[in-house]
Amino acid sequence: MENLEFTDYLIAFSLTLFAGLSTSIGAVLAFFSKEKNYTILSLGMGFSAGVMIYVSFMEILKKSQDSFTQILASETYAELLTLAFFFLGIALSAIIDKLIPEDVNPHEPKSNQELKELKTDHKMLNTNALKRTGLFTALAIGIHNFPEGFATFISALDSLTLGVTIALAIAIHNIPEGMAVSLPIYHATGERKKAFWYATLSGLAEPVGALLGYFLLLPLMGDATLGITFAVVAGIMIYISFDELLPAARVYGNAHTTIAGLVFGMFIMASSLLIFKLV
Repeated sequence: MENLEFTDYLIAFSLTLFAGLSTSIGAVLAFFSKEKNYTILSLGMGFSAGVMIYVSFMEILKKSQDSFTQILASETYAELLTLAFFFLGIALSAIIDKLIPEDVNPHEPKSNQELKELKTDHKMLNTNALKRTGLFTALAIGIHNFPEGFATFISALDSLTLGVTIALAIAIHNIPEGMAVSLPIYHATGERKKAFWYATLSGLAEPVGALLGYFLLLPLMGDATLGITFAVVAGIMIYISFDELLPAARVYGNAHTTIAGLVFGMFIMASSLLIFKLV
């Protein structure tokens, strides 16, 4: 990450902002959602998981180990440190999940029946409880989006190709999160603007995470810090993939749509990285 210019930081931040604001797309879709086929959403979430899993194991962990190798005499010790911080990233994500109530946790996908209940006439529902659910979901998603924003920002600074693909993957998986915020608020209040802005604000936690990373960590960036950051980011992305994206893809579709999206995501990620290296 040496010799970075202002435009590099601007592009990385813009990608993070794009990924975060995709919750707004989910909010808008929620206003027009009725009984429909969620196959595309299932494929999209499987695709996101494929991108994240492939890039974590094939690129980001490798970058972490290379960084640790620069300061350690042994590749074995470098690999051990990489694995330690990788599992630390997974543990941090799991702790965040544990601290958030299950009923408003965006990493707990709704069942098909629950999705139908969210779309019933809001006059028949307990509007206060429904509004509270939407607000807590917005808060929960905001907390989850901090590390995702940092992951997108750091990845984009290291490689534009990597940053674009990760931003796209996170953007796809943020769409249903925007729906999870806006649906209960909209049905509780009947106000589309309020539901839209709460969903949007939950997504803005991603660029905030990028800014925190910029001001707190980038001034300290060296081989050791880079090694730690990349390993933790890989752990976070793996946790998101297996804890949220793949289970949600099964809920919105089925096993076949999930695996199709997963494999296609890996293929696109592998192809784009290979093309980038050949150019």
